Amino acid sequence: MKRIYKTVAVVPGPTVNSNAGWQVRLDAHLLKSPAKADLVLPTQALAQAVAAEWDAQGDTVVPASMPMMQLASTCVDRVGPQRATILEGAAAYGGTDLLCYRAAEPAKLVERQAKSWQPLLDWAALRYDALLQVTTGIMHRAQDPAALNALKRALEDLDDWQLTGVQNVVALTGSLVLGLALFEGRIDADQAFDLAELDESFQIELWGEDDEAKDRRQSLKADLVASLRYLDLLKG
Repeated sequence: MKRIYKTVAVVPGPTVNSNAGWQVRLDAHLLKSPAKADLVLPTQALAQAVAAEWDAQGDTVVPASMPMMQLASTCVDRVGPQRATILEGAAAYGGTDLLCYRAAEPAKLVERQAKSWQPLLDWAALRYDALLQVTTGIMHRAQDPAALNALKRALEDLDDWQLTGVQNVVALTGSLVLGLALFEGRIDADQAFDLAELDESFQIELWGEDDEAKDRRQSLKADLVASLRYLDLLKG
């Protein structure tokens, strides 16, 4: 769509999670979500980031260039109304977590996976009392229900805004442990990318990288960086 507004401002809004909420105003109109819901943001920092994205638009508004707006809208339009479904979907990744499925060979990849992934599984076991078992190959290995319930409880403790960011990371990486580790500050976005793409990076070292894979990896890294920024902005 074409840009028809001239000014962008951040203004106080209704409370969110018992705290002062913030809204973005385009000229005289308060910004709404794509589903036409009131877009009331939980921190001034996030509101300012969303406002900056709208202010940076040229003659044409490009939604793909506004990741903070996209994540905020996802929270309002999808995660809030469908919280139970979203939570169950994110929790399900614990049963097939990327970090639990290891290669049998070559030895260098086996060693790299163990060195890079096992410390995070150990962290999850200590942090959440969730001991996940490792297997070799792609055959499914059932996890201890107690461990999966512990990880699910960690998600249940998140508010809708936090859950939006975490579930986005979980879906991008295929790992509930990585999503929680990023949220907790155990890893940053670059580390999340390296861990999620460990197998792919190993193959690229051997055979090189084609343009399609390069584009996909760049997009993944950008999405992870945006997700971490969004979670940081929620802290104000």
